[in-house]
Amino acid sequence: MGGVLRAEPLWVETFTGLRMRQFERLLKVVRERGGNGPGGGRPWCLPLADRVLLVAVYYRTNLTMRQLAPLFGVSSATVCRVIQRLRPLLAIEPASRPADAVERLWIVDGTLVPVRDRKVGASSRNYRFSANVQVIIDADSKLVIAAARPVPGTTADAKAWRDSGLAQHCQGVTVLGDGAYLNTGLVVPHRKRPGRALLPGEEEDNAEHRRVRARVEHAFARMKHYKILRDCRQRGSGLHHAVQAVAHMHNLALAA
Repeated sequence: MGGVLRAEPLWVETFTGLRMRQFERLLKVVRERGGNGPGGGRPWCLPLADRVLLVAVYYRTNLTMRQLAPLFGVSSATVCRVIQRLRPLLAIEPASRPADAVERLWIVDGTLVPVRDRKVGASSRNYRFSANVQVIIDADSKLVIAAARPVPGTTADAKAWRDSGLAQHCQGVTVLGDGAYLNTGLVVPHRKRPGRALLPGEEEDNAEHRRVRARVEHAFARMKHYKILRDCRQRGSGLHHAVQAVAHMHNLALAA
């Protein structure tokens, strides 16, 4: 059975949201991380470029494996093996502390991702089984700096942040959070106290805080163009790998 999709500009740009040069950078990273695997054994029926395209299309469209199989001319079992093999290799590399850390501004927020795995998610405020994913972005470029492992959607953002380990990437960098991140060391809005309204200067600070922090919502909206983050059917660590890969492709799309 012959497939339709190949790692060519028309199919790459149509089905992944990446331009060909951006896809080639992703392919280079996967190859350097050992995407071709050790020598010997039965060879893959698809070249590496087509396998990377398959995973990217899966994350972008959220088609089932049975639907992807005829598009690439392989069996659904092969599609499953390709995704399982390559998904960790598409992950974003967490950014190290920048040299000009004092002048940088990062933003952190959590987003809820609907999941099917009851061990990963919990019934949360969006009335679905969801997982809470903490993400840091750069305020200037909107690039993703790092993303944490998912936790159940009922987890408060402050607790999810403390348990995420992301704080180690933020040494010396000013990080903004919303009012849910009180007492975490992040820059949060001023709060009203009982019987005392906010001062005029505090109102202005909060307005500026909201204006800047909205950029993380814009980043989430772009990341959720990858439909895997609207309804993740993957089990176990599948959502974590999906978030990391989507963050990587999001950065490639913005940077080039």
